[in-house]
Amino acid sequence: MSREELTKFILPEDKIPKFWYNVQADMPNPLEPGLNPKTHEPLAPSDLEPIFARELIMQEVSTERYIEIPEPVRQLYKQYRPSPLFRARNLEKAIGTDCHIYYKYEGVSPVGSHKLNSSLPQVFFNKQQGIKRITTETGAGQWGTALSLACKHFGIEAMIYMVKVSFTQKPYRRSIMELYGGTCVASPSTLTESGRKELEKNPDTPGTLAIAISEAVEDALKRDDTNYSLGSVLNHVCLHQSVIGQEARMQMEMADDYPDIIIGCCGGGSNFAGIAFPFIPDKLAGKNIRLIGVEPAACPTMTKGVFAYDYGDSSGYTPIMKMYTLGHGFTPSGIHAGGLRYHGESPLVSQLYHDGLLEAVAVKQNPTFEAAVLFARTESIVPAPESAHAIRVAIDEALKAKQEGVKKTILFNLSGHGQLDLYSYDRYLSGDTEDVEFSDKELQESLKDLPRI
Repeated sequence: MSREELTKFILPEDKIPKFWYNVQADMPNPLEPGLNPKTHEPLAPSDLEPIFARELIMQEVSTERYIEIPEPVRQLYKQYRPSPLFRARNLEKAIGTDCHIYYKYEGVSPVGSHKLNSSLPQVFFNKQQGIKRITTETGAGQWGTALSLACKHFGIEAMIYMVKVSFTQKPYRRSIMELYGGTCVASPSTLTESGRKELEKNPDTPGTLAIAISEAVEDALKRDDTNYSLGSVLNHVCLHQSVIGQEARMQMEMADDYPDIIIGCCGGGSNFAGIAFPFIPDKLAGKNIRLIGVEPAACPTMTKGVFAYDYGDSSGYTPIMKMYTLGHGFTPSGIHAGGLRYHGESPLVSQLYHDGLLEAVAVKQNPTFEAAVLFARTESIVPAPESAHAIRVAIDEALKAKQEGVKKTILFNLSGHGQLDLYSYDRYLSGDTEDVEFSDKELQESLKDLPRI
């Protein structure tokens, strides 16, 4: 069978990357330093040691191009890596395009998303340091699920604070976390001072990732045997996710093709970084390639936010980071892509976007679900609502190319399946999904409390 006839591209296990790729080695402009939330002075490693494993702190600030993946982590990666690359032939036919559309499918992991790529090494490094318990937040529940499984593999207790609106919408995510041995509570909760304060202000709050982060960090700070783990945003998380793009590069070579456009949905930035960052050296070398992050119109961090120093959480426990932000007090509407309801963007993604190496697009809910349904009916996979944002823009770019009479190769990251998101699909199919947009008035209000740096 010729390459042109192939639909899926499978790498053998010995092609799992042996190193993570660190985009900090190749950035034209380095990141502005993170700041201590109390003193506003540049962060020292000692500022992070109360909640992060030392090896993760070193990865956070490293400018080495390649960082070795520990063998125990690579062994666990073998359960699902390398993930497959698919040519979306049926989708291409359905929209009548001559473009080649490929998707890297991270939904084959045991937890159904890309999140395991980072939870495994994070828990591994904490285990090496003697940590007994890890706290975290989760939006749609994919990160909480991944952390629960990783903690079970390494014999560590997992405590997860899940954003309340998603806790209600996606009850079976909690079930799987508990099945893996984790403990999951709705955030804001009464277990922390941060949670109690939010409930006093607004007993009916849907919760936010910023609030859940505050609860998880506060919890970790109270106990010497406990560290905190974050599923997106931070440099070391983007580093771990680089296995996605590294594999995709090899698989595109198998297909004898190369992407003109690479697309990923963007909340905190981890899966977009994972697919896009390994192609940054090509772009810097002059390759004509577009890297597009897609966010919801209800939470348009890059397309409407400001590039400024801000906290990563609502209570000001986390370091202050230079990033695109809507303000740490921003409460997004309860859209169905819970994993994208975050006020800030990864500092790495933010800097590269600010430097013009990345693009950003915001899309509304109904067109996003329309694309998700078309994808499910043609490619047979129910995509996560988050991933559907990437599908929407992949289709839009293919239709644009058709109008212009050009042929493009498009690659997007299908970062997870949506089989536990059927509440969201039920709402869409019954016509109950609203197109929520973020107004300029709301933006100005939410930016009032930015730290004065």
